Amino acid sequence: MFVLNARGDLAPFPNTFAPVPPLRAALLCRCPRCGEGRLFTGLLTVRQSCSVCGLDLSAEDAGDGPAVFVILFLGLIVVGLAALVEIRLSPPIWVHLVLWTPLILGGAILLLRPLKAGLIALQYRHRELGSAG
Repeated sequence: MFVLNARGDLAPFPNTFAPVPPLRAALLCRCPRCGEGRLFTGLLTVRQSCSVCGLDLSAEDAGDGPAVFVILFLGLIVVGLAALVEIRLSPPIWVHLVLWTPLILGGAILLLRPLKAGLIALQYRHRELGSAG
């Protein structure tokens, strides 16, 4: 969006930002508008507003979407690997518990943040979050 400045030239409208690709915002867990400010204050707590551009993030509502995607992605990986180990090696059940429990817990924590950030970025891009200037 452009406006005429004092000299009559086209200049960028103040407070406009170049589009941030949702994948970049998701992987880096950054603000969907400026791509610079951190999105989370804790593990999964979304900031009230971006510290760089001031985007109001209080209306953020990713709902259960990130958890559903984590269950589907991680479930596919763990079930596939567990079936492969069972078919090839037939280990006792405790081996499965030792192998898959850390993978499930670590994978869920690692996947939840970027998936939640991605859904927030998509909400912003499609104008469901804040004012996408």
